[in-house]
Amino acid sequence: MAHTTLPFAYDQQTASRVTGDFITRLPKDLRLACDQSPFLAEYLRQVPLDEIGMPKYFPKPSRAMGQMEVYNLIYPIMEGLYVHIYPDATGARNHYIPIEPTTVVDVDHLTSQVDEKLIGWAEEIGRLEDKEEKRQLLLQLVDHFCTTQRRPSNGSRRAADKIYVTPEELEGLRYRILRDKVGLGVLQPLLLDPFIEDISCSGVGHIFIEHKIFKSVQSTIVFTTHDEVDEFAVWLGEWIKHPVTVRNPLVDAVLPDGSRINIVYGREISKRGSNFTIRKFSGTPISVLELIEFGSLNYMIAAYLSLMLEEGLNLFVVGATASGKTTLLNAINTFMKPDAKIVTIEDTPEVHVPHKNWVQEVTRSMGAENKGGEVGMFELLKAALRQRPDRIIVGEIRSLEAVVAFQAMQTGHGVMSTFHADSVEKLIQRLTGEPINIPKTYIDNLHLAVIQQAVRLNNGKMARRVLSVNEIIGYDPVSESFSFLEAFRWNPTTDTFEFPGYMNSYLLEQVIAIKRGIPPHKRKSIYDEVKRRARIFEKLHKEKGVRDFNEFFQILCEARRQNLL
Repeated sequence: MAHTTLPFAYDQQTASRVTGDFITRLPKDLRLACDQSPFLAEYLRQVPLDEIGMPKYFPKPSRAMGQMEVYNLIYPIMEGLYVHIYPDATGARNHYIPIEPTTVVDVDHLTSQVDEKLIGWAEEIGRLEDKEEKRQLLLQLVDHFCTTQRRPSNGSRRAADKIYVTPEELEGLRYRILRDKVGLGVLQPLLLDPFIEDISCSGVGHIFIEHKIFKSVQSTIVFTTHDEVDEFAVWLGEWIKHPVTVRNPLVDAVLPDGSRINIVYGREISKRGSNFTIRKFSGTPISVLELIEFGSLNYMIAAYLSLMLEEGLNLFVVGATASGKTTLLNAINTFMKPDAKIVTIEDTPEVHVPHKNWVQEVTRSMGAENKGGEVGMFELLKAALRQRPDRIIVGEIRSLEAVVAFQAMQTGHGVMSTFHADSVEKLIQRLTGEPINIPKTYIDNLHLAVIQQAVRLNNGKMARRVLSVNEIIGYDPVSESFSFLEAFRWNPTTDTFEFPGYMNSYLLEQVIAIKRGIPPHKRKSIYDEVKRRARIFEKLHKEKGVRDFNEFFQILCEARRQNLL
Protein backbone atom coordinates (compact mmCIF):
# COMPACT_ATOMS: atom_id res chain seq x y z
CA MET A 1 0.00 0.00 0.00
CA ALA A 2 1.02 3.65 -0.26
CA HIS A 3 3.08 5.44 2.33
CA THR A 4 3.92 9.07 3.15
CA THR A 5 7.27 10.59 2.23
CA LEU A 6 7.90 14.07 3.62
CA PRO A 7 10.03 16.47 1.51
CA PHE A 8 12.38 17.02 4.45
CA ALA A 9 14.32 14.79 6.84
CA TYR A 10 12.24 13.32 9.66
CA ASP A 11 14.10 13.02 12.97
CA GLN A 12 12.12 12.35 16.16
CA GLN A 13 15.14 13.17 18.32
CA THR A 14 15.50 16.56 16.62
CA ALA A 15 11.85 17.32 17.35
CA SER A 16 12.26 16.38 21.01
CA ARG A 17 15.19 18.78 21.36
CA VAL A 18 13.12 21.76 20.19
CA THR A 19 12.80 24.07 23.18
CA GLY A 20 9.57 24.26 25.15
CA ASP A 21 8.89 27.85 24.14
CA PHE A 22 8.65 26.82 20.48
CA ILE A 23 4.88 27.38 20.45
CA THR A 24 5.21 30.89 21.83
CA ARG A 25 7.43 31.84 18.89
CA LEU A 26 4.71 31.00 16.39
CA PRO A 27 2.46 33.70 14.88
CA LYS A 28 -0.76 34.10 16.87
CA ASP A 29 -3.14 32.45 14.39
CA LEU A 30 -0.81 29.47 13.90
CA ARG A 31 -0.30 29.20 17.67
CA LEU A 32 -4.05 29.07 18.25
CA ALA A 33 -4.37 26.29 15.66
CA CYS A 34 -1.60 24.34 17.44
CA ASP A 35 -3.40 24.76 20.77
CA GLN A 36 -6.48 23.13 19.23
CA SER A 37 -4.50 20.42 17.40
CA PRO A 38 -1.29 19.35 19.22
CA PHE A 39 -0.31 17.11 16.28
CA LEU A 40 0.06 20.29 14.17
CA ALA A 41 2.61 21.61 16.66
CA GLU A 42 4.50 18.30 16.55
CA TYR A 43 4.57 18.52 12.77
CA LEU A 44 5.91 22.08 12.86
CA ARG A 45 8.72 20.98 15.18
CA GLN A 46 9.92 18.77 12.33
CA VAL A 47 9.73 21.38 9.57
CA PRO A 48 13.11 22.99 8.73
CA LEU A 49 11.89 26.52 9.45
CA ASP A 50 15.44 27.89 9.16
CA GLU A 51 15.47 26.82 5.50
CA ILE A 52 11.96 27.63 4.27
CA GLY A 53 10.80 30.21 6.82
CA MET A 54 7.68 30.23 8.98
CA PRO A 55 4.57 29.06 7.09
CA LYS A 56 1.72 31.55 6.94
CA TYR A 57 -1.60 30.36 8.31
CA PHE A 58 -4.82 31.02 6.39
CA PRO A 59 -8.20 29.95 7.87
CA LYS A 60 -9.54 29.88 4.30
CA PRO A 61 -7.38 30.19 1.18
CA SER A 62 -8.48 32.66 -1.49
CA ARG A 63 -7.99 32.62 -5.24
CA ALA A 64 -5.68 35.62 -4.93
CA MET A 65 -3.14 33.40 -3.17
CA GLY A 66 -2.49 31.69 -6.47
CA GLN A 67 -0.41 34.75 -7.40
CA MET A 68 2.09 34.23 -4.53
CA GLU A 69 5.72 33.92 -5.68
CA VAL A 70 6.64 31.36 -3.01
CA TYR A 71 4.11 28.93 -1.58
CA ASN A 72 4.69 28.21 2.11
CA LEU A 73 1.38 28.15 3.92
CA ILE A 74 -0.92 26.06 6.08
CA TYR A 75 -4.71 25.94 5.98
CA PRO A 76 -7.35 23.76 7.69
CA ILE A 77 -9.56 21.23 5.94
CA MET A 78 -12.49 19.19 7.18
CA GLU A 79 -12.48 16.90 10.25
CA GLY A 80 -9.76 18.86 12.03
CA LEU A 81 -6.92 18.18 9.58
CA TYR A 82 -4.51 20.63 7.95
CA VAL A 83 -2.57 21.01 4.71
CA HIS A 84 0.90 22.45 4.24
CA ILE A 85 1.74 23.74 0.77
CA TYR A 86 5.48 23.28 0.97
CA PRO A 87 7.89 25.03 -1.44
CA ASP A 88 9.91 22.86 -3.77
CA ALA A 89 13.63 23.65 -3.76
CA THR A 90 13.94 23.03 -7.51
CA GLY A 91 10.90 25.18 -8.35
CA ALA A 92 9.40 22.31 -10.35
CA ARG A 93 6.26 21.35 -8.43
CA ASN A 94 5.30 22.37 -4.90
CA HIS A 95 4.49 19.73 -2.30
CA TYR A 96 1.05 19.06 -0.84
CA ILE A 97 1.43 17.68 2.70
CA PRO A 98 -1.70 16.47 4.53
CA ILE A 99 -1.03 17.05 8.24
CA GLU A 100 -2.67 14.19 10.14
CA PRO A 101 -2.29 12.91 13.72
CA THR A 102 -0.09 10.17 12.22
CA THR A 103 2.14 12.41 10.07
CA VAL A 104 4.96 12.51 12.64
CA VAL A 105 3.72 9.85 15.08
CA ASP A 106 4.51 6.30 13.88
CA VAL A 107 1.61 3.94 14.64
CA ASP A 108 2.16 1.37 11.89
CA HIS A 109 3.31 -1.34 14.32
CA LEU A 110 0.41 -0.56 16.66
CA THR A 111 -2.14 -0.58 13.82
CA SER A 112 -1.24 -4.17 12.96
CA GLN A 113 -1.79 -5.17 16.61
CA VAL A 114 -5.20 -3.49 16.69
CA ASP A 115 -6.13 -5.11 13.37
CA GLU A 116 -5.41 -8.54 14.86
CA LYS A 117 -7.77 -7.85 17.74
CA LEU A 118 -10.45 -6.43 15.41
CA ILE A 119 -10.65 -9.78 13.59
CA GLY A 120 -12.68 -11.13 16.47
CA TRP A 121 -15.19 -8.33 15.94
CA ALA A 122 -15.29 -8.51 12.14
CA GLU A 123 -18.86 -9.88 12.02
CA GLU A 124 -20.25 -7.14 14.28
CA ILE A 125 -18.38 -4.43 12.38
CA GLY A 126 -19.44 -5.76 8.99
CA ARG A 127 -23.08 -5.90 10.04
CA LEU A 128 -23.20 -2.14 10.56
CA GLU A 129 -24.13 -0.24 7.42
CA ASP A 130 -24.55 3.17 9.05
CA LYS A 131 -21.19 4.93 8.84
CA GLU A 132 -21.59 6.81 12.13
CA GLU A 133 -22.50 3.63 14.04
CA LYS A 134 -19.44 1.90 12.59
CA ARG A 135 -17.24 4.84 13.59
CA GLN A 136 -18.50 4.73 17.17
CA LEU A 137 -17.98 0.97 17.48
CA LEU A 138 -14.45 1.17 16.10
CA LEU A 139 -13.53 3.98 18.51
CA GLN A 140 -14.93 2.00 21.44
CA LEU A 141 -12.91 -1.05 20.41
CA VAL A 142 -9.67 0.92 20.04
CA ASP A 143 -10.19 2.43 23.49
CA HIS A 144 -10.93 -1.05 24.84
CA PHE A 145 -7.82 -2.62 23.33
CA CYS A 146 -5.42 0.21 24.17
CA THR A 147 -4.36 1.94 27.36
CA THR A 148 -2.18 4.93 28.15
CA GLN A 149 -1.40 3.60 31.62
CA ARG A 150 2.06 2.36 32.43
CA ARG A 151 2.70 -1.33 31.79
CA PRO A 152 2.58 -3.27 35.08
CA SER A 153 5.72 -5.14 36.09
CA ASN A 154 3.98 -8.31 37.33
CA GLY A 155 3.30 -9.55 33.79
CA SER A 156 -0.33 -10.50 34.48
CA ARG A 157 -2.53 -12.09 31.85
CA ARG A 158 -4.80 -9.04 31.88
CA ALA A 159 -1.82 -6.78 31.26
CA ALA A 160 -0.77 -8.87 28.26
CA ASP A 161 -4.16 -8.34 26.61
CA LYS A 162 -3.71 -4.57 26.49
CA ILE A 163 -1.77 -2.50 23.94
CA TYR A 164 0.26 0.13 25.77
CA VAL A 165 0.48 3.43 23.97
CA THR A 166 1.26 7.07 24.61
CA PRO A 167 -1.57 9.64 24.46
CA GLU A 168 -0.20 10.81 21.07
CA GLU A 169 -0.15 7.23 19.77
CA LEU A 170 -3.72 6.66 20.97
CA GLU A 171 -4.90 9.76 19.08
CA GLY A 172 -3.03 8.54 16.00
CA LEU A 173 -4.52 5.05 16.30
CA ARG A 174 -8.07 6.32 16.65
CA TYR A 175 -7.56 8.46 13.56
CA ARG A 176 -5.81 5.76 11.50
CA ILE A 177 -8.39 3.06 12.21
CA LEU A 178 -11.26 5.33 11.20
CA ARG A 179 -9.39 6.59 8.15
CA ASP A 180 -8.65 3.10 6.86
CA LYS A 181 -11.79 1.23 7.95
CA VAL A 182 -14.45 3.86 7.25
CA GLY A 183 -12.68 6.35 4.98
CA LEU A 184 -10.68 5.94 1.79
CA GLY A 185 -7.34 5.23 3.47
CA VAL A 186 -4.42 7.46 2.53
CA LEU A 187 -6.66 9.32 0.09
CA GLN A 188 -9.12 10.42 2.77
CA PRO A 189 -7.42 13.77 3.58
CA LEU A 190 -7.50 14.64 -0.13
CA LEU A 191 -11.24 14.02 -0.26
CA LEU A 192 -11.69 16.27 2.77
CA ASP A 193 -10.03 19.23 1.04
CA PRO A 194 -12.69 21.28 -0.80
CA PHE A 195 -9.98 23.03 -2.84
CA ILE A 196 -8.87 19.88 -4.68
CA GLU A 197 -10.29 19.26 -8.15
CA ASP A 198 -8.51 16.09 -9.29
CA ILE A 199 -6.47 13.33 -7.65
CA SER A 200 -4.27 11.39 -10.04
CA CYS A 201 -2.07 8.32 -9.65
CA SER A 202 -0.13 7.48 -12.82
CA GLY A 203 1.48 4.35 -11.38
CA VAL A 204 4.63 4.04 -9.32
CA GLY A 205 5.59 7.34 -7.69
CA HIS A 206 3.76 10.26 -6.15
CA ILE A 207 0.05 10.98 -6.31
CA PHE A 208 -0.53 14.30 -8.06
CA ILE A 209 -3.22 16.86 -7.35
CA GLU A 210 -4.93 19.59 -9.32
CA HIS A 211 -5.67 22.34 -6.82
CA LYS A 212 -8.21 25.11 -7.40
CA ILE A 213 -5.73 27.73 -6.17
CA PHE A 214 -2.22 26.27 -6.33
CA LYS A 215 -2.77 24.29 -9.57
CA SER A 216 -0.61 21.20 -10.07
CA VAL A 217 1.08 20.02 -6.86
CA GLN A 218 2.79 16.81 -5.76
CA SER A 219 1.37 15.01 -2.74
CA THR A 220 3.51 13.19 -0.17
CA ILE A 221 1.59 9.95 -0.85
CA VAL A 222 3.93 7.57 -2.71
CA PHE A 223 3.76 4.10 -4.26
CA THR A 224 7.24 2.54 -4.50
CA THR A 225 6.45 -0.63 -6.48
CA HIS A 226 3.96 -1.85 -9.06
CA ASP A 227 2.69 -4.42 -6.57
CA GLU A 228 1.80 -1.63 -4.14
CA VAL A 229 -0.22 0.17 -6.81
CA ASP A 230 -1.93 -3.07 -7.88
CA GLU A 231 -2.81 -3.91 -4.29
CA PHE A 232 -4.23 -0.46 -3.69
CA ALA A 233 -6.23 -0.53 -6.95
CA VAL A 234 -7.81 -3.86 -5.92
CA TRP A 235 -8.59 -2.51 -2.43
CA LEU A 236 -10.02 0.67 -3.96
CA GLY A 237 -12.28 -1.33 -6.27
CA GLU A 238 -13.56 -3.43 -3.38
CA TRP A 239 -14.14 -0.34 -1.24
CA ILE A 240 -16.35 1.27 -3.90
CA LYS A 241 -18.05 -2.11 -4.56
CA HIS A 242 -16.83 -2.19 -8.18
CA PRO A 243 -14.06 -4.83 -8.04
CA VAL A 244 -11.25 -4.70 -10.59
CA THR A 245 -9.75 -7.91 -11.92
CA VAL A 246 -7.63 -9.07 -14.83
CA ARG A 247 -10.85 -9.86 -16.71
CA ASN A 248 -12.48 -6.58 -15.68
CA PRO A 249 -9.57 -4.11 -15.52
CA LEU A 250 -11.53 -0.88 -16.17
CA VAL A 251 -13.89 0.63 -13.62
CA ASP A 252 -15.85 3.89 -13.65
CA ALA A 253 -17.80 4.63 -10.50
CA VAL A 254 -19.03 7.30 -8.13
CA LEU A 255 -17.82 7.72 -4.54
CA PRO A 256 -20.35 8.35 -1.74
CA ASP A 257 -19.58 12.09 -1.84
CA GLY A 258 -20.37 12.25 -5.57
CA SER A 259 -16.76 12.26 -6.81
CA ARG A 260 -16.02 10.36 -10.01
CA ILE A 261 -13.38 7.63 -9.95
CA ASN A 262 -11.72 5.77 -12.80
CA ILE A 263 -9.47 2.74 -12.15
CA VAL A 264 -7.24 0.96 -14.67
CA TYR A 265 -5.80 -2.28 -13.31
CA GLY A 266 -2.68 -4.16 -14.38
CA ARG A 267 0.24 -3.74 -16.73
CA GLU A 268 -1.32 -5.56 -19.65
CA ILE A 269 -3.34 -2.53 -20.75
CA SER A 270 -1.35 0.20 -18.99
CA LYS A 271 2.41 0.11 -19.56
CA ARG A 272 3.10 2.07 -16.37
CA GLY A 273 0.89 -0.27 -14.36
CA SER A 274 -2.32 0.27 -12.43
CA ASN A 275 -3.53 3.84 -12.16
CA PHE A 276 -6.55 5.76 -10.99
CA THR A 277 -8.05 9.24 -11.19
CA ILE A 278 -10.61 10.85 -8.91
CA ARG A 279 -12.48 13.92 -10.09
CA LYS A 280 -13.71 15.58 -6.92
CA PHE A 281 -17.33 16.50 -6.43
CA SER A 282 -17.36 20.20 -5.63
CA GLY A 283 -20.43 20.27 -3.34
CA THR A 284 -22.14 23.63 -3.73
CA PRO A 285 -21.49 24.74 -7.33
CA ILE A 286 -19.55 27.87 -8.15
CA SER A 287 -21.95 30.70 -8.90
CA VAL A 288 -21.94 32.95 -11.95
CA LEU A 289 -20.83 35.84 -9.75
CA GLU A 290 -17.82 33.83 -8.56
CA LEU A 291 -16.93 32.98 -12.17
CA ILE A 292 -17.08 36.70 -12.97
CA GLU A 293 -14.79 37.30 -10.01
CA PHE A 294 -12.36 34.73 -11.44
CA GLY A 295 -12.50 36.46 -14.84
CA SER A 296 -14.19 33.58 -16.69
CA LEU A 297 -16.88 35.91 -18.05
CA ASN A 298 -18.30 39.36 -17.30
CA TYR A 299 -21.61 40.84 -16.12
CA MET A 300 -22.83 41.56 -19.66
CA ILE A 301 -22.37 37.92 -20.74
CA ALA A 302 -24.16 36.78 -17.58
CA ALA A 303 -27.04 39.19 -18.25
CA TYR A 304 -27.26 38.05 -21.89
CA LEU A 305 -27.33 34.35 -20.89
CA SER A 306 -29.93 35.01 -18.20
CA LEU A 307 -32.33 36.33 -20.88
CA MET A 308 -31.62 33.37 -23.17
CA LEU A 309 -32.24 30.71 -20.53
CA GLU A 310 -35.22 32.51 -19.04
CA GLU A 311 -36.90 32.29 -22.43
CA GLY A 312 -36.05 28.60 -22.88
CA LEU A 313 -33.46 28.81 -25.67
CA ASN A 314 -31.23 25.80 -26.37
CA LEU A 315 -27.57 26.00 -25.40
CA PHE A 316 -24.41 23.89 -25.55
CA VAL A 317 -21.31 24.68 -23.51
CA VAL A 318 -18.47 23.58 -25.78
CA GLY A 319 -14.81 22.98 -24.97
CA ALA A 320 -12.01 20.54 -24.33
CA THR A 321 -11.56 18.26 -21.33
CA ALA A 322 -11.07 20.15 -18.04
CA SER A 323 -11.95 23.48 -19.66
CA GLY A 324 -14.68 24.20 -17.09
CA LYS A 325 -17.72 23.23 -19.18
CA THR A 326 -19.71 21.61 -16.38
CA THR A 327 -18.74 24.36 -13.94
CA LEU A 328 -20.16 26.99 -16.29
CA LEU A 329 -23.24 24.89 -17.05
CA ASN A 330 -24.01 24.53 -13.33
CA ALA A 331 -23.45 28.23 -12.71
CA ILE A 332 -25.91 29.40 -15.37
CA ASN A 333 -28.59 26.94 -14.20
CA THR A 334 -29.67 29.63 -11.74
CA PHE A 335 -31.00 31.65 -14.70
CA MET A 336 -33.77 29.16 -15.51
CA LYS A 337 -37.21 30.09 -14.22
CA PRO A 338 -37.68 28.85 -10.65
CA ASP A 339 -41.00 27.10 -11.39
CA ALA A 340 -39.55 25.09 -14.29
CA LYS A 341 -39.47 21.30 -14.26
CA ILE A 342 -35.91 20.16 -14.94
CA VAL A 343 -34.73 16.69 -15.98
CA THR A 344 -30.98 15.97 -15.90
CA ILE A 345 -29.47 12.94 -17.63
CA GLU A 346 -25.87 11.91 -16.94
CA ASP A 347 -23.39 9.06 -16.83
CA THR A 348 -22.01 10.39 -13.55
CA PRO A 349 -23.92 12.94 -11.44
CA GLU A 350 -22.18 16.30 -11.88
CA VAL A 351 -24.93 18.68 -12.94
CA HIS A 352 -26.49 20.58 -10.05
CA VAL A 353 -29.85 22.32 -10.31
CA PRO A 354 -31.21 24.57 -7.53
CA HIS A 355 -34.83 24.10 -8.61
CA LYS A 356 -37.24 22.07 -6.45
CA ASN A 357 -38.92 20.28 -9.38
CA TRP A 358 -35.78 18.43 -10.49
CA VAL A 359 -35.71 14.86 -11.82
CA GLN A 360 -32.15 13.51 -11.73
CA GLU A 361 -31.53 10.44 -13.87
CA VAL A 362 -28.29 8.47 -14.22
CA THR A 363 -27.31 5.77 -16.70
CA ARG A 364 -26.80 2.15 -15.63
CA SER A 365 -24.04 0.02 -17.09
CA MET A 366 -23.91 -3.76 -17.43
CA GLY A 367 -22.29 -5.43 -14.47
CA ALA A 368 -22.59 -8.12 -11.85
CA GLU A 369 -23.99 -5.64 -9.34
CA ASN A 370 -26.88 -4.74 -11.67
CA LYS A 371 -29.71 -7.24 -11.94
CA GLY A 372 -31.23 -5.48 -14.92
CA GLY A 373 -29.78 -4.60 -18.29
CA GLU A 374 -27.90 -1.54 -19.42
CA VAL A 375 -29.74 1.79 -19.49
CA GLY A 376 -27.91 4.42 -21.53
CA MET A 377 -28.32 8.14 -22.10
CA PHE A 378 -30.23 7.46 -25.33
CA GLU A 379 -32.93 5.52 -23.46
CA LEU A 380 -33.12 8.03 -20.60
CA LEU A 381 -33.42 10.92 -23.02
CA LYS A 382 -36.30 9.27 -24.84
CA ALA A 383 -38.02 8.61 -21.52
CA ALA A 384 -37.50 12.22 -20.45
CA LEU A 385 -39.61 13.46 -23.37
CA ARG A 386 -42.63 11.74 -21.76
CA GLN A 387 -42.12 13.55 -18.47
CA ARG A 388 -43.17 16.98 -19.82
CA PRO A 389 -40.03 18.82 -18.70
CA ASP A 390 -39.47 22.50 -19.31
CA ARG A 391 -35.74 21.90 -19.60
CA ILE A 392 -33.66 18.80 -20.31
CA ILE A 393 -30.01 18.97 -19.30
CA VAL A 394 -27.71 16.28 -20.66
CA GLY A 395 -24.43 16.04 -18.74
CA GLU A 396 -22.49 15.47 -21.94
CA ILE A 397 -23.58 14.65 -25.48
CA ARG A 398 -21.18 12.24 -27.15
CA SER A 399 -23.01 10.25 -29.78
CA LEU A 400 -26.49 9.14 -30.83
CA GLU A 401 -28.22 10.81 -27.86
CA ALA A 402 -27.69 14.04 -29.84
CA VAL A 403 -30.40 12.84 -32.28
CA VAL A 404 -32.98 12.63 -29.48
CA ALA A 405 -31.76 15.94 -28.04
CA PHE A 406 -32.40 17.70 -31.35
CA GLN A 407 -35.79 15.99 -31.61
CA ALA A 408 -36.56 17.41 -28.16
CA MET A 409 -35.54 20.87 -29.35
CA GLN A 410 -37.85 20.59 -32.35
CA THR A 411 -40.80 19.66 -30.14
CA GLY A 412 -40.32 22.73 -27.95
CA HIS A 413 -38.33 21.29 -25.06
CA GLY A 414 -35.43 23.45 -23.90
CA VAL A 415 -32.15 21.51 -24.02
CA MET A 416 -28.77 22.24 -22.48
CA SER A 417 -25.62 20.13 -22.54
CA THR A 418 -21.85 20.09 -22.71
CA PHE A 419 -20.01 18.98 -25.84
CA HIS A 420 -16.39 18.23 -26.70
CA ALA A 421 -15.16 20.58 -29.45
CA ASP A 422 -12.98 23.68 -29.58
CA SER A 423 -14.94 25.91 -31.96
CA VAL A 424 -18.38 26.39 -33.49
CA GLU A 425 -17.11 24.95 -36.77
CA LYS A 426 -15.84 21.77 -35.07
CA LEU A 427 -19.09 21.52 -33.11
CA ILE A 428 -21.15 21.58 -36.32
CA GLN A 429 -18.76 19.14 -38.04
CA ARG A 430 -19.15 16.64 -35.22
CA LEU A 431 -22.92 17.03 -35.03
CA THR A 432 -23.48 16.63 -38.78
CA GLY A 433 -20.81 13.96 -39.34
CA GLU A 434 -20.46 10.31 -38.36
CA PRO A 435 -21.72 8.81 -36.10
CA ILE A 436 -24.19 11.50 -34.96
CA ASN A 437 -25.49 12.60 -38.40
CA ILE A 438 -27.82 15.41 -37.35
CA PRO A 439 -29.48 16.77 -40.54
CA LYS A 440 -27.88 20.09 -41.40
CA THR A 441 -31.26 21.80 -41.56
CA TYR A 442 -31.84 20.90 -37.89
CA ILE A 443 -28.72 22.63 -36.56
CA ASP A 444 -30.41 26.00 -36.06
CA ASN A 445 -32.58 24.39 -33.35
CA LEU A 446 -29.46 24.85 -31.24
CA HIS A 447 -29.52 28.57 -30.55
CA LEU A 448 -26.30 29.12 -28.64
CA ALA A 449 -22.80 27.64 -28.47
CA VAL A 450 -20.69 28.95 -25.60
CA ILE A 451 -17.01 28.14 -26.20
CA GLN A 452 -15.13 27.58 -22.93
CA GLN A 453 -11.39 26.93 -22.78
CA ALA A 454 -8.42 26.77 -20.44
CA VAL A 455 -6.03 29.51 -21.58
CA ARG A 456 -2.66 30.94 -20.62
CA LEU A 457 -2.79 34.60 -19.63
CA ASN A 458 -0.12 37.20 -20.36
CA ASN A 459 1.32 36.70 -16.86
CA GLY A 460 1.90 33.02 -17.62
CA LYS A 461 -0.90 31.78 -15.36
CA MET A 462 -3.49 29.29 -16.56
CA ALA A 463 -7.15 30.32 -16.35
CA ARG A 464 -10.53 29.36 -17.74
CA ARG A 465 -12.30 31.81 -20.02
CA VAL A 466 -15.43 31.98 -22.15
CA LEU A 467 -13.74 32.43 -25.53
CA SER A 468 -16.96 33.31 -27.33
CA VAL A 469 -20.74 33.20 -27.17
CA ASN A 470 -22.13 32.31 -30.60
CA GLU A 471 -25.65 32.60 -32.00
CA ILE A 472 -26.34 29.86 -34.54
CA ILE A 473 -28.62 31.40 -37.17
CA GLY A 474 -29.15 28.77 -39.85
CA TYR A 475 -28.05 26.66 -42.79
CA ASP A 476 -28.03 27.76 -46.44
CA PRO A 477 -28.61 24.66 -48.63
CA VAL A 478 -27.53 26.54 -51.76
CA SER A 479 -24.04 27.38 -50.51
CA GLU A 480 -24.08 24.46 -48.04
CA SER A 481 -22.81 26.79 -45.34
CA PHE A 482 -23.83 27.64 -41.79
CA SER A 483 -24.24 31.16 -40.53
CA PHE A 484 -23.55 32.12 -36.94
CA LEU A 485 -22.94 35.39 -35.15
CA GLU A 486 -20.29 35.96 -32.48
CA ALA A 487 -22.22 37.85 -29.80
CA PHE A 488 -19.29 37.98 -27.34
CA ARG A 489 -15.59 37.21 -27.61
CA TRP A 490 -12.61 37.22 -25.30
CA ASN A 491 -9.69 39.54 -26.06
CA PRO A 492 -6.50 37.70 -24.98
CA THR A 493 -4.37 40.84 -25.14
CA THR A 494 -6.36 42.75 -22.52
CA ASP A 495 -8.09 39.76 -20.86
CA THR A 496 -11.44 41.49 -21.36
CA PHE A 497 -14.65 40.65 -23.19
CA GLU A 498 -15.99 42.43 -26.24
CA PHE A 499 -19.63 42.61 -27.35
CA PRO A 500 -19.64 42.59 -31.17
CA GLY A 501 -23.28 41.52 -31.04
CA TYR A 502 -24.32 44.82 -29.48
CA MET A 503 -27.09 46.33 -31.64
CA ASN A 504 -26.51 43.39 -34.00
CA SER A 505 -27.79 40.31 -32.16
CA TYR A 506 -30.13 38.02 -34.08
CA LEU A 507 -31.38 36.20 -30.98
CA LEU A 508 -31.94 39.32 -28.89
CA GLU A 509 -33.83 41.18 -31.60
CA GLN A 510 -35.56 38.39 -33.53
CA VAL A 511 -36.25 35.89 -30.76
CA ILE A 512 -36.03 37.34 -27.24
CA ALA A 513 -37.66 40.69 -28.10
CA ILE A 514 -40.55 38.91 -29.81
CA LYS A 515 -41.00 36.48 -26.88
CA ARG A 516 -41.14 39.46 -24.52
CA GLY A 517 -43.77 41.23 -26.61
CA ILE A 518 -41.58 44.13 -27.74
CA PRO A 519 -42.96 45.73 -30.97
CA PRO A 520 -40.70 45.79 -34.05
CA HIS A 521 -39.90 49.49 -33.86
CA LYS A 522 -38.68 49.16 -30.24
CA ARG A 523 -36.66 45.94 -30.47
CA LYS A 524 -33.37 47.73 -29.95
CA SER A 525 -34.55 48.42 -26.39
CA ILE A 526 -33.72 44.82 -25.55
CA TYR A 527 -30.07 45.88 -25.26
CA ASP A 528 -31.08 48.26 -22.45
CA GLU A 529 -32.49 45.26 -20.60
CA VAL A 530 -29.17 43.41 -20.98
CA LYS A 531 -27.30 46.41 -19.57
CA ARG A 532 -29.83 46.82 -16.75
CA ARG A 533 -29.42 43.21 -15.70
CA ALA A 534 -25.65 43.51 -15.88
CA ARG A 535 -25.82 46.48 -13.49
CA ILE A 536 -28.07 44.53 -11.12
CA PHE A 537 -25.66 41.57 -11.07
CA GLU A 538 -22.72 43.88 -10.49
CA LYS A 539 -24.47 45.65 -7.63
CA LEU A 540 -25.41 42.35 -5.97
CA HIS A 541 -21.85 41.16 -6.28
CA LYS A 542 -19.79 44.23 -5.45
CA GLU A 543 -22.06 46.18 -3.13
CA LYS A 544 -24.11 43.45 -1.46
CA GLY A 545 -21.33 40.87 -1.39
CA VAL A 546 -23.47 38.10 -2.92
CA ARG A 547 -21.36 35.17 -4.13
CA ASP A 548 -23.01 31.94 -3.03
CA PHE A 549 -24.78 29.82 -5.67
CA ASN A 550 -27.95 29.18 -3.66
CA GLU A 551 -28.17 32.73 -2.31
CA PHE A 552 -27.92 34.15 -5.83
CA PHE A 553 -30.68 31.81 -7.03
CA GLN A 554 -32.98 32.84 -4.17
CA ILE A 555 -32.42 36.52 -4.97
CA LEU A 556 -33.28 35.89 -8.63
CA CYS A 557 -36.42 34.00 -7.56
CA GLU A 558 -37.56 36.90 -5.38
CA ALA A 559 -36.74 39.43 -8.13
CA ARG A 560 -38.88 37.51 -10.61
CA ARG A 561 -41.70 37.21 -8.08
CA GLN A 562 -41.71 41.00 -7.78
CA ASN A 563 -41.45 41.40 -11.59
CA LEU A 564 -38.06 43.08 -11.26
CA LEU A 565 -36.57 40.75 -13.89
